[in-house]
Amino acid sequence: MEHSGSTAAAGSLGDPLVELKGVNKHFGELHVLQDIDLTVRRGEVLVVIGPSGSGKSTLCRAINRLETIDDGEILIDGQRLPEEGKGLAQLRADVGMVFQSFNLFAHKTVLENVTLGPVKVRGTKTAAAKEEAMTLLERVGVANQARKMPAQLSGGQQQRVAIARALAMRPKVMLFDEPTSALDPEMINEVLDVMVQLASEGMTMVVVTHEMGFARKAAHRVVFMDAGQIVEEAEPEKFFTDPESERAQDFLSKILTH
Repeated sequence: MEHSGSTAAAGSLGDPLVELKGVNKHFGELHVLQDIDLTVRRGEVLVVIGPSGSGKSTLCRAINRLETIDDGEILIDGQRLPEEGKGLAQLRADVGMVFQSFNLFAHKTVLENVTLGPVKVRGTKTAAAKEEAMTLLERVGVANQARKMPAQLSGGQQQRVAIARALAMRPKVMLFDEPTSALDPEMINEVLDVMVQLASEGMTMVVVTHEMGFARKAAHRVVFMDAGQIVEEAEPEKFFTDPESERAQDFLSKILTH
């Protein structure tokens, strides 16, 4: 499915895949997530933006329980996120995560990084996992780096390997927590291009990012957060040209003029 202009038709999206209901989270006195209600549909690309400290990354990390919540509930494909144990590991396998800082295993080759999860968690045979890993590395443009160690790669290449590693688990949804913020400017587009491609292929994605161009191009919906709350959500065109809240207007006026 190609995205024409900024979005694909919202009507073409599937049933709810990620649901957050009345989610609250405190760090000490700080109320970082305040009564968050949010639904991400199958095939939807949801981009979360907002100032630093608004709760965006905490929201993203709560979806696969890297961050616990104080109350409310989170459902993935109709199943409540388990507290811990095997159930959580299984559910996490369905939720791919790409971090700001790549998080690759430094002592393993690129190929080993991508095959580890499918073999250990999914029980895939090593030969099949390697074949699939090479296909994915090809897809993200780094198949020629398969035998190298992460430290021998540029930041942009490492992040594309991290995306391939997440895809190798065949997740139902992919979470991206500021995937380009640790990259040099010239490497940002090589990662965003892979993400745009994934979006156009119908991957369900929740993306926390400062890259407004990506939000305009690939998102079905933009969620704007401030001080732990969802202040506004809208289709990209509407959000960027005619935001309703004063807070979003102020935020956009600061970032779009620079």
